[in-house]
Order: sequence, then C-alpha cells, then structure tokens
Amino acid sequence: MTGAVPLDRRQRRRQETIEQVLDVAVEVMAEQGVAGLTLGEVARRMGIRPPSLYVYFDGKHALYDALFERGWRLLLAATHDVAAALDGPDPVAGIHAVAREFVRWAVEHPAYSALMFWRPVPGFVPSERAYAPAVEAERAGRGEVVRLRDRGVLPVDVDVDRALRTWTAVLSGVVSQQLSNAPGEPFETGAFTSILPDVVDMWLAHHHSPSRPR
Repeated sequence: MTGAVPLDRRQRRRQETIEQVLDVAVEVMAEQGVAGLTLGEVARRMGIRPPSLYVYFDGKHALYDALFERGWRLLLAATHDVAAALDGPDPVAGIHAVAREFVRWAVEHPAYSALMFWRPVPGFVPSERAYAPAVEAERAGRGEVVRLRDRGVLPVDVDVDRALRTWTAVLSGVVSQQLSNAPGEPFETGAFTSILPDVVDMWLAHHHSPSRPR
C-alpha cells in the first residue's frame, strides 16, 4: 500500500489558508450564531477582500459544508480512544466514558454542535463527503451498542436500532438542554451535563439484560 503523496509548497499554503478560514469562521459563528456567518465578515477578520475567499470556497454553503465535515471529524477523534474502554474489564464504565467525552466536546464547541446537530441554516444540506464522518459516527455508535450486547450488559435480543436511537436522543438531549439553558457553565458542574451519569444509567436500566445484576 502506498502512502499519501506529500503536498507541494503551493498545496500546503492553500491547505493552511483553508484551515485559517475555517478557524475564523468558527469564531464568527461562536459570536454571532451559525446563521450569522458571512464570507464578508470572515474576510474582514482575515484582512483580505471577500472575493479572495472564492478561491477556496464557492459560496457560504460550501464553507458550511467544510465546517460540518471538520466538526464531525473532530468529534470522532475526541471519542475514538475512550471507546476502547468498552472492551476493558468494566464495559459500563466504558459507555459512561464515551458519553462523557461526546457531551463534553459538544458543549465545549457550541458553534460546531449547532451546525452538526440542528438545522440553523435554511437550505443547507451537507454534501456526501461532508456527511461521511457523521455516518462513521453512527456506525461507531452502533458498534458500541453491539459490544455492550456481546459483553452481557444489554440483552442478547436487544433491538440495536432502537437502542441506538434512544442513545443518541439521550446524549443530544443533554447537549441541547445545557446549551439552551446554561451555555456558559463548565461541563463538570453544568446544570444538565452534571446529571449525565444518571441519564446514562437510566438508558442502561431501560435496556437492561435480565442476566446481569442491575
């Protein structure tokens, strides 16, 4: 298998500029809301003319598309390592760790979360490429449910699809409540993030395996 072809100087500079544009765009969304993002404001903060951005993005929706993809890739990276705990001696502690890292990342990156989890931009639909890491995250979540089933935490006949839907509803509900009602609170002491362990235990109890003590 051949490795990735290294970028030449021009390609590296282009990629660095794209990353800078995305960084500034996230700052704008954090301050003015996702729908408040404009190419003009990004260009102003970068000290360039707005038409210069069209070299990298052919419009605002293209910029949203890149931000959507970037956000999901960052979230996948944040939760990748802790998911291994599901194969450790205490899979229940492992699923708590996955929930904790998922929710922590989401509430600490509210601009990304709004774009990724809700529909704040009329008419914006992520491209297949941008949506790919979201599909990968769904696949990872399904794998986590299956691993809990195989470890005896969930019953052997658990409805994996239903369990996954309730799992995503649990996590996104905590994120939504925290960001909507107390966005400035830290994860550890947030009014809703602090009850995450209770909510995860409720999910586990609902899908409890009779062969495993509660």
